[in-house]
Amino acid sequence: MRADLNALAVFAVVAEETSFRGAADRLGVTRSAVSQTLRRLEEELGVTLVRRTTRSMSLTEEGARLRE
Repeated sequence: MRADLNALAVFAVVAEETSFRGAADRLGVTRSAVSQTLRRLEEELGVTLVRRTTRSMSLTEEGARLRE
């Protein structure tokens, strides 16, 4: 398992901001770029890190452990 350090940094900002919009604004990229980066990280790690709905997001148990 070799996670992309950039993707881990994006995850860290998403976890801090608790939103894709906030993370995108802070990183100076689009929400789509944040979402795609996070999706690739999840695929690489084989776990879901974030629960997504149309109006909110929250960390899964695995996401919370990774954040720690």
